[in-house]
Amino acid sequence: MVKIYTKTGDDGTTGLIGGMRVKKSNLRIGAYGSVDEINSSIGMVLSGTLDSDVRDILTKIQNDLFIVGSDLANPDMEITTNRVTAKMVEFLETQIDRLESELDPITYFILPGGSLVAAQLHISRTVCRRAEINVVMVSESETVNKECKAYLNRLSDLLFVLARAVNKRGKINDVAWKK
Repeated sequence: MVKIYTKTGDDGTTGLIGGMRVKKSNLRIGAYGSVDEINSSIGMVLSGTLDSDVRDILTKIQNDLFIVGSDLANPDMEITTNRVTAKMVEFLETQIDRLESELDPITYFILPGGSLVAAQLHISRTVCRRAEINVVMVSESETVNKECKAYLNRLSDLLFVLARAVNKRGKINDVAWKK
């Protein structure tokens, strides 16, 4: 039996793919930690009642986020396994386009909310934005697969569109910002 604890991180370090040890405060660790947080947030959304197409999209995203995390945990760009691809980004774009075709054009700023599931999707979106910022910060001093940044940018857009679609399908209005 493999134990969940190894005690190797008790000194404040953790291992990256390839064996290099870095401080747990390393920006790369924060970046893939925030990707893990998106995944957990989406898991919360999936615990609710969803249309099957939304459930399928979010389940695929959860699996793909493991690839994003793995990509970020591997600083050796010579290793090409478990890397985010343009095809993964295209999947998100296809879903955005499909879902947006159901929605009315946006004519006002939208506040997070509406249904509980839509509000949870907005939380996932904001966590995704933070993850994207963290990845950009890593990329300022280290090489990062550019598709990771594109994936997170597109994912936050898709989560916004999903929140709107969930509200519309539930016959709940988006919450308009009022100045």
